[in-house]
Amino acid sequence: MNPVIELQQLEKYYGTTHILKGIDLSVSAGQVIGYIGPNGAGKSTTIKILIGLIPDFLGQASVLGMDVRKDTLEIKRRIGYVPELASLYDSLTPLEYLQFIGKLHKLEPAMVERRTMDLLRLFNLEGNANDRMTTFSKGMRQKVLLISGLFHNPDVVFLDEPLSGLDANAVVLVKEIIRQLADSGKTIFYSSHIMDVVERISDRIVIINQGQVIANGSFEELKELRASGSLEQLFTQLTGNDEQVSIAGAFVQTINQ
Repeated sequence: MNPVIELQQLEKYYGTTHILKGIDLSVSAGQVIGYIGPNGAGKSTTIKILIGLIPDFLGQASVLGMDVRKDTLEIKRRIGYVPELASLYDSLTPLEYLQFIGKLHKLEPAMVERRTMDLLRLFNLEGNANDRMTTFSKGMRQKVLLISGLFHNPDVVFLDEPLSGLDANAVVLVKEIIRQLADSGKTIFYSSHIMDVVERISDRIVIINQGQVIANGSFEELKELRASGSLEQLFTQLTGNDEQVSIAGAFVQTINQ
């Protein structure tokens, strides 16, 4: 099978700063990929290249067999994207905003109306369907972002810290949605700092550090590398940030003096 997502020697500079240093990655249909790394490692940059928001890069990137540089619009039609922070049209209601999303994707009006209310109901936002989003909490806004990113039933979904601000029930729901989307053949590219979620939902975990892939495999395969009990422990060992215990001790000692 041809890969759904493929990166070959992907490099990105911001000025003289070398952010991505030759990323190679191949993702098959139906996989949930956990893409993790420290702040500044290049996670969000990778995603923005794949969804066509950053056109100037070195190397090759393709989604659904299409060149990211040449087929940007067609790729955008067939993918979903949920960022950690995004600007909603605050003057709109969720109903108006999702109708707008439906028109962008040229969905039938009757389908848009039905799907809008069904999805808002599932996220307990039915009662807020006609409220201006200026009044919404971060968690409520994130729910609208999640719905809008999946509204058109995309083939590939890119999630960049999608659980930000969500309550516990919504987190459980989103994790189950991700799993069932993958079971139905969708491909999920998931970036997060919440290690226990990445560990539980990912078929394969890719760890990047300083713009390079330093580990790539299932959680069980990666755990064998360092005999670690959790993904969090493995992550801190591989990225060279395993001094947290001593730092935490020094912090507590300092504030207790």
